[in-house]
Amino acid sequence: MRLILTDADMIEGLDYLERVDPRLVPVRAAAGPVDIRYRPPGFEGIARIVVAQQLSVSSADAIWSRFEALLGEATAESYLRQTEEALRAAGLSRGKVKTLHALAEAAAAGLDLAGLAAEPPEAATEKLTTIHGIGRWTAEIFLLFCARNADVLPAGDLALQVAAAEALVLPDRPSEKELRAISELWSPWRGVAAKLLWAYYKAMRQGRNVLPV
Repeated sequence: MRLILTDADMIEGLDYLERVDPRLVPVRAAAGPVDIRYRPPGFEGIARIVVAQQLSVSSADAIWSRFEALLGEATAESYLRQTEEALRAAGLSRGKVKTLHALAEAAAAGLDLAGLAAEPPEAATEKLTTIHGIGRWTAEIFLLFCARNADVLPAGDLALQVAAAEALVLPDRPSEKELRAISELWSPWRGVAAKLLWAYYKAMRQGRNVLPV
């Protein structure tokens, strides 16, 4: 299983993408350096993704700071010791409390979140999406940024769809299904393609960061 662990991995992936899809040559030039950027594997990593969903970066960071202070250590076991009232007071919505509880229970029951890096993306995604509140987007963001899988592209991400339309000069923003079809050419480096497109989106908007983590 290919992982994005070092700058050399990123460069290898970018070079491959330019060879198989020359449309990405000017995209890479415009994007500038593509950051590896990752989060911790395991419960902490996926918890950060859930906490940050549908929030501004500043709001997500503030809630995460309170969440981390409450737990002491962001582990499944520590989460399960908290009351709903305390978690809500830290800023979590009721839905996020339930989702994180389901994740923590799954991890405590033996789901090896960090070990999902060694599994094929579709199999790992299927395991994660059986958990209450975890959709495909969340699962794929976790696999890309936490498990660091090199062949995962979260095609449901709006910024990726917009970036793909602009970078590839498409007539319309591709749907999730259409972007998945487009990205097949980029395998086994679809994760690098995703990070390239986010970097391109940011560069085209004077540094506006749309990374989901």
